[in-house]
Amino acid sequence: MSTPKGRRAVLAGMLALMSAGSLSGAGPLHGGAGWSSREPDTAPDAPGSPRASAPETPPGGPRVLPGFPRDLRDLPPDLRDLPPDVPGLWPGEVTAVRGEHSLVLGHRVPSTALRDLAVRADQARRAVGAVWGPVRALVLFPATDAEAAALAGAGSTRGLAAMATADRVIVLPSGYARLTPTGRDVVVAHELTHVATGATRGGRVPVWLSEGFADYVGYRDAPIPVREAAAELATEVRAGTVPVRLPVSADFAPGAPRLAQAYEEAWLACRFIAERFGERALVRLYGNDVGSTLGLPEAGLTEAWRDYLRRELT
Repeated sequence: MSTPKGRRAVLAGMLALMSAGSLSGAGPLHGGAGWSSREPDTAPDAPGSPRASAPETPPGGPRVLPGFPRDLRDLPPDLRDLPPDVPGLWPGEVTAVRGEHSLVLGHRVPSTALRDLAVRADQARRAVGAVWGPVRALVLFPATDAEAAALAGAGSTRGLAAMATADRVIVLPSGYARLTPTGRDVVVAHELTHVATGATRGGRVPVWLSEGFADYVGYRDAPIPVREAAAELATEVRAGTVPVRLPVSADFAPGAPRLAQAYEEAWLACRFIAERFGERALVRLYGNDVGSTLGLPEAGLTEAWRDYLRRELT
């Protein structure tokens, strides 16, 4: 989905406001607002708190720079050609953290939270690179959700934890704070995938592929059982209701009655393609039709995917 001002921002399916155990067995990742909209059953962890910070920061890992780096040699080589607006985002109020191959810029955000995010951004960059290819990992951590919405040119950000524009990931502080460590990894990888793929490539890629592929990369190394990650869809399939078609653009619209299921369907379509035809075939679908890439018509893909849903979710 696109934001105003011509800036693309695939909003990661209205990202989850997760409970503390929801990514480790207490509940599903997706929910009624695209990702989970359930209220947490424990107090959320503030960014940078001990429980919220999953990755270990290795010696010589992310380092805090005083303000925006004046010397571009302080940046990873692939981040020295930054978008022209970035240095002036928050004059005099920015904290920069350089990861191994990432740059995190925060506005009135504790450096511990920024260092943690830089580790996750580096992990996400590796995850995206393993499937798609190189991507510049530039992540902005504003002080407020309103500030994040303004940076992305977005309207409503309710239920979101992060957004992607064409060249950066933007964190929404309130939603991100309520994600578990695994949830943060999934979210950052999902959004960085959108940066890498150019969101929907000007509308030439169906939304199910754009969103499903981002979820595929995000979940690829996550320790989340498929029936938990696709809990809403699994409930329907176990009851005998299997979707008859791949989700279309309208199914991903805010407020759509089966928004959670649309994201789950898209993810599992991409997961099926990767397992059946290989990840390279999944990547080749960007800019190519199903028939020439997979060797079967879309109707055949749909039927095989429906069988896959039955196997995986029942």
